[in-house]
Amino acid sequence: MPVLALSIGSNQDAAAYIRRAVTALRQHFVSLRCSTVYESEAVGFDGDNFLNLVALTSTDDDLGEIAAYLKHLEDELGRDRSLPKFAARRIDIDILCYGEEDGQQHGLRLPRAEVTENAFVLRPLAEVMPGAVHAPTGKSYAQLWAEYDHTRQALWPVEFDWQAD
Repeated sequence: MPVLALSIGSNQDAAAYIRRAVTALRQHFVSLRCSTVYESEAVGFDGDNFLNLVALTSTDDDLGEIAAYLKHLEDELGRDRSLPKFAARRIDIDILCYGEEDGQQHGLRLPRAEVTENAFVLRPLAEVMPGAVHAPTGKSYAQLWAEYDHTRQALWPVEFDWQAD
């Protein structure tokens, strides 16, 4: 079964929305493994800090069906799609990679460009898939994180209470 890697982030009542999103994902997918939760400053706009993590699962679900499900889940959790790309949000769930897919699939470019651009995506991805290879570069996610300019974006792990709410 292909491995599906998802980036999950929020900066509005972030802990609650991340808990809700992960709970829903665990109900939808048979198994889900999550990285450490990281906090980072907003990128591209002035706003509250974000909480981010990467979640992994193995699934035979069609990529188009997965994308539709994630969009529906974001909508259920109150995602406001009228906001600009760089804005505060309750929840953001992005498909980072799906198996060995490399290129345009179902309107998605995989692996997602943010993988190598943003510390809040690359660090948790390197944590949960260190030896997996990023097809466009031919480097492992651990190697990409080791080579990443860590001064570009502040990022730090946070203690996360999965039980609250």
